[in-house]
Amino acid sequence: MDPLIEGHLRFRANTWPAERDRYVALAQRGQNPETMVIACSDSRVDPQTIFGAGPGELFVVRNVAGLVPTYSPDSGYHGTSAALEFGVRVLKVARIAVLGHALCGGIRAMVEGAPGVARDFVEPWMRIAEPALDAVPRQLSIDDMLHSCELEVVRLSLANLGTFPWIAEAVSAGALKLQGFRFDIRSGVLTTLINDRFVPVS
Repeated sequence: MDPLIEGHLRFRANTWPAERDRYVALAQRGQNPETMVIACSDSRVDPQTIFGAGPGELFVVRNVAGLVPTYSPDSGYHGTSAALEFGVRVLKVARIAVLGHALCGGIRAMVEGAPGVARDFVEPWMRIAEPALDAVPRQLSIDDMLHSCELEVVRLSLANLGTFPWIAEAVSAGALKLQGFRFDIRSGVLTTLINDRFVPVS
């Protein structure tokens, strides 16, 4: 059987009966999430699972390495920026969380070079994160460099959020909070950025 159909049938049999009322309510009143999450496309890093959230609780945008570009309104295609505009200006989320993670393939592509078959879009996309790479000492081992870049990319994305005028205004008004996180796939530990340091959540 098609694995997607098989998975849906499990959802209908095991999850839907308990969650039906929630879905019906969401269908009737629309979505009203308090939190927006910018996360990586990595299949091992699911924000809903990591944050223990249910349907309708998170407005999620995922891309390679969970990057936020700078504010650059032009005729190009800006999927992440469009999601930010909708989340902040239409849904009026109260929080934006940037979720980085260990073992990120996008970060590795930035540090070591994108795979030869993935240079049409991955390579130019990861240029967004080059300031994070510039902030990391070159004398580090490759593993330490990757780890440091994973942290720096979260800091960079948070800084880039501040280049969007309507995000900066909402933060200044106390209507919007920005948070940084990093999830370690190997240990399951989530750290959060506090006073420019990543500390385990408790």
